[in-house]
Amino acid sequence: MTRDAGVQPRDELEGLDGLHEECGVFGVWAPGRDVARITYFALRALQHRGQESAGIAVGDGRTVLVRKDLGLVTQVFSDDDLSAMPGKVACGHVRYGTAGARGWESAQPHLSTINDVIIALAHNGTLVNFDALRRELIEMGIPFRSNTDSEVAAKLIGYFTQRGGRLRTGIAHTMRMLEGGYAMALVRENALYAFRDPHGIRPLVLGRLGDAGWVVASETCALDIVGATFVREVEPGEIVRVSDDGLRSERGCAPSSRTDCIFEHVYFSRPDSVKDGSSFYLVRHNMGRRLARETPVEADLVISVPDSGTPAAEGFAAELGIPFGTGLIKNRYVARTFIQPTQELRQMGVRLKLNALPDVVRGKRLVMVDDSIVRGTTSRQIVRMLKAAGATEVHVRSASPMVKWPCFYGIDTASQDQLIAANMSLDEIRAYIEADSVGFLSIEGLLECVPEGGYCQACFTGEYPVEIPRGFWEEKFLPGYEPRNLSSASETSRLPLEEARRTLSGGEQEG
Repeated sequence: MTRDAGVQPRDELEGLDGLHEECGVFGVWAPGRDVARITYFALRALQHRGQESAGIAVGDGRTVLVRKDLGLVTQVFSDDDLSAMPGKVACGHVRYGTAGARGWESAQPHLSTINDVIIALAHNGTLVNFDALRRELIEMGIPFRSNTDSEVAAKLIGYFTQRGGRLRTGIAHTMRMLEGGYAMALVRENALYAFRDPHGIRPLVLGRLGDAGWVVASETCALDIVGATFVREVEPGEIVRVSDDGLRSERGCAPSSRTDCIFEHVYFSRPDSVKDGSSFYLVRHNMGRRLARETPVEADLVISVPDSGTPAAEGFAAELGIPFGTGLIKNRYVARTFIQPTQELRQMGVRLKLNALPDVVRGKRLVMVDDSIVRGTTSRQIVRMLKAAGATEVHVRSASPMVKWPCFYGIDTASQDQLIAANMSLDEIRAYIEADSVGFLSIEGLLECVPEGGYCQACFTGEYPVEIPRGFWEEKFLPGYEPRNLSSASETSRLPLEEARRTLSGGEQEG
């Protein structure tokens, strides 16, 4: 019996049921510059990575001030807010929550204290062992205000810093305790820190701002908007510190096999961002060309599901010599909002975000290209919309392989029963979304389109680069599915905190 994989998206106003990443981070060190305003515009560039909340923390040499709230960047910050936050160092965050509670306390940067030092932490990713660490910290009398893994990281940094005497030591020890995918920016009153998980699952880049400034960001598009020049990626396991002493780099933990999130190429990163010398637009255009060679179809017009499917749709059309057109219009002003629609509007689903152009699609055999097909509900609604607008055929193509496995490193697919490809065969998917045909890019085809390197492909293959604790994934897989851990958790992450502290501190200098 076929399972119905049509699970509704978490936020019906979003309309689309594709993948959503947890957040975007930014950090800047620029004495004499308006770091709050720089961070604001960088977060505007990263808004696509999270629309639930936004926040900025600024260090002015004496203390750290944080302003954060639910909503888009433009909803959270006014000109007066930014003017009231002078300083020389800042970090910022946009959130799409996946780990822990949703609400104001889960908004970031997360503010914490270490003795008389205030820190603010911005985190992108998910820590798979945060439950165990949180329980242990609570048992030691350390209080928590939220149930987020980001607060666990902040408290753990504080715990090790108090015992090691140096913030960089606290960060390094924490990195050796954490398991999962993460990229973090942290500020204190007079310094910026940036660090990344040893596998490099979550992205983080370093840029130069003028003669004396430095920035870190989830993507290069944030560097572009503030006028920074890309220097390099923050290396897996690296800690970067920027202060009056300049930029310093040290090893926080030993790097592991490189496994960048491959969905940065498929969907998450903005098409104008760059990695390894290639724009994500060019990569996605080539993915569309490869998809056309693998799943050709006779049609009159290729259209995309805007905006994320457009580069691949253009490549698909170019490869087969089929015209590319605009068959769907996106309402760019329907975003996450606190004003809820009526039940009647809610039932319209995807029409809150998309509408068909009858004059373009009427009487046409269409190829509809999307970046991915995850749950299938949106694809079905769009196919119905296009046929109601007069399309004679609708052939659906996905520019990514079948997403069959949940992600535990910062993407909101934590349960396999949400994933249509894990529940249905190819023909069942075609029937469910009511398409005339359906096709997916192969894993081999995707790997030929992205730059050479190591990638996490767990959502396609079930092979997880970081060990997933059973308590974290239990009941999240369908019968017959068993995750394959490619590496074991580090020895230090398995130790009780007091034992880990003694082990990690052995022979290190304090100060």
